[in-house]
Amino acid sequence: MSKIIVMMGAPGAGKGTQARLLQERLGLPQISTGDMFRAIKRAQTPLAEEIRPFMEAGGLVPDELTIRVVEERTAQPDGKGGYILDGFPRTTTQAEMLERLAAAQGHTIIAILVDVPFDILEKRTTGRRDCPICGEIYNIYFRPPKVDEVCDLHPETRLRRRADDNPETVARRLETYERETKPLLDYYAHTGRLHHVDGTRTPEAIYAEIEKAVTSAK
Repeated sequence: MSKIIVMMGAPGAGKGTQARLLQERLGLPQISTGDMFRAIKRAQTPLAEEIRPFMEAGGLVPDELTIRVVEERTAQPDGKGGYILDGFPRTTTQAEMLERLAAAQGHTIIAILVDVPFDILEKRTTGRRDCPICGEIYNIYFRPPKVDEVCDLHPETRLRRRADDNPETVARRLETYERETKPLLDYYAHTGRLHHVDGTRTPEAIYAEIEKAVTSAK
């Protein structure tokens, strides 16, 4: 039976990288709710007209409208053999809605958590630097430049850090993730469909475990 792969993981865990690998190697579309809502800003459809007032007001889009967006996108031909969800579901209510959608589409659901300890996530994010000229990415903890805060390829250029990569913002982001995601993790754990994957290894090692879990899942 075809599968819906729900990708989960804290900011910086690498779930986006794994979703792209799954898309490339299994031929399943990666469907991001963020991308879909950005497209809705420009779309001229009845559903888009319903959703836009919530987005323009800076509020949350109601679950009933969100699942309609997911249903509309996943009904396209490339989703017939299953798909990868990134950013949905975010709540247990949305997870229950996805159950009904999966049953209607003839898919089964598997949830993958790319699990990385918070202290490593903090270092991955707060240690991130990039070169403003070539875009080369470094990390002062895991992949430091040869000279502190200077690009290896452009030694006359100091590296920059994104404004929201400061420790306070990162800690707040991780706390929010943990608080909001725990009920969803519990939901999938109780149904026996949550697979924990060690996200501290190389991307290839992580992918191999995810692919094995996906292909062996009933």
